[in-house]
Amino acid sequence: MVLNRMFFEEPWHEVERIQNEMNRLFNSRLSRGRLAYPAVNVWNDSEKVIVTTELPGYDPQKIDLSILNDELVIRGKREPEKSGDDIQIHRQERPIGDFERTVALPYRVDSEKVDAHYEKGVLTITLPRAESDKPRKISIKSK
Repeated sequence: MVLNRMFFEEPWHEVERIQNEMNRLFNSRLSRGRLAYPAVNVWNDSEKVIVTTELPGYDPQKIDLSILNDELVIRGKREPEKSGDDIQIHRQERPIGDFERTVALPYRVDSEKVDAHYEKGVLTITLPRAESDKPRKISIKSK
């Protein structure tokens, strides 16, 4: 009877061990602040890619966009809020300092025609597909 009990309990102990290990990994990753920031949404059709990200409180002049091959790199910096010498921070959850986020694009884009708008804390980037990357229809000639 002991053997039967071990046979049925052993797999569940292994599942519980794996679950605990996964929780430990995710919790340690969260505590180190290594989550991708800022969060992005990416949409595309055959003509363009649209990337949006929320960056409230950032100065648009301190946001840098660059494209290399089929990746968009978003860099920025938020300065600490000014406070008096006698002020102590009670809670600070909004990130300050530098960030960098790389977004893989579904195809090559025309970097000369990229359009970026920052309104009400939301950065919207429209990246038109490069002409050289668009599918071409090939006509078949017959004699």
